[in-house]
Amino acid sequence: MLTVSRGDRQTPVRIGIVGGGQLALMMGEAAHDLPVTLSVLAASEEDPARRTIPDFLVGAATDPEALAALAARVDVITLDHELVNLEALALLASRGTPVRPHPDAVRFAADKAHQRQALAAWGLPVPRFGIVTSGDDPELAAFLAALDAPVVVKAATGGYDGRGVFFPATDTEARDIVAGLARTAVIEERLTLLGEAAQIVVRDPAGTVVAYPLVSTYQAGGTCVEVDYPACGVDAGAAAEAAALAREIADRIDAIGVLAVELFWTARGWLVNELALRPHNTGHWTIEGARTSQFANHLRAVAGLPLGPTTPTAPHITMVNVLGGPRATAAPASGPHLGVHDYAKAWRPGRKLGHVTATGPHASPTRVAAWEAARAWGTREEEPWHSSPS
Repeated sequence: MLTVSRGDRQTPVRIGIVGGGQLALMMGEAAHDLPVTLSVLAASEEDPARRTIPDFLVGAATDPEALAALAARVDVITLDHELVNLEALALLASRGTPVRPHPDAVRFAADKAHQRQALAAWGLPVPRFGIVTSGDDPELAAFLAALDAPVVVKAATGGYDGRGVFFPATDTEARDIVAGLARTAVIEERLTLLGEAAQIVVRDPAGTVVAYPLVSTYQAGGTCVEVDYPACGVDAGAAAEAAALAREIADRIDAIGVLAVELFWTARGWLVNELALRPHNTGHWTIEGARTSQFANHLRAVAGLPLGPTTPTAPHITMVNVLGGPRATAAPASGPHLGVHDYAKAWRPGRKLGHVTATGPHASPTRVAAWEAARAWGTREEEPWHSSPS
């Protein structure tokens, strides 16, 4: 438990956020109902978090001096993204500023090679993979020969939202991609998917874990475009397995705050795709759709406050991301069963500008309402086809 006492007064916990994007913006919204104050280290004065967090520092997330300046004015540090200087953050932690999650845990999201090797060593389910460093790496040749099937190539570091992920058509193209990356890459089997899902858990410093319900996720171009609760076509046993898997990962890596586990559903069962150790796009539905949002629970965990309930607020919930279409369009108005979240970003085609969440008693009308609002906003994406329970 992080307790803060100055003189004879108990004061709000001062949380510093590295990164000023939409996740920090929504943490700022959630902080209004909590005994915390926020400061943010953002890359630019124009970053979205400026709208909800007045205490604003401008500097690079990789700059040790900027990180030290943030640490000097807060009690604990957390993250808006994983593209940070882990070594500098570890040094701050060693000097007495808690970093939650700790940089050792963040590495599981920031470095896919580290993550894959650790999960495999623990016997947790991951795709078949290899770690390679060059186009002529002997392990690459051996992996391609042994698999004799299409592969996926992922940059071990620096990728997100589909960036740094490649689907080569041939072995030669796979070698060329690895060579072009000029850094460590993860090469994996290309799976036949029965579905994709996300399991979010939140863990506090004492090791208490709460889990949100499993949700189905749908992708376009490497970016999530839709999230649905309840997860489509997943029985109670499989959902329990997903929650147990996420809890085990959270405990093994000593996560504090949100841990999002992106999952592949295959003929072999669940396989871990990616990890994120901060509020995650697949949990945005929780703002309207759960009694405690992922943002509030993340701040609670970071501050050492009791975690809130994760019970859904409606039988069916759909969240749709709004990606900039060919022209800028104003966001629609919120309604009793529709939440609209504008990320305060300048419009450009393909940019993630916000999201909408619809809640309701039945799946199809709820999903239609979410997509109608997203299309009215001008999203470039079309509604992905899938069968939904009524």
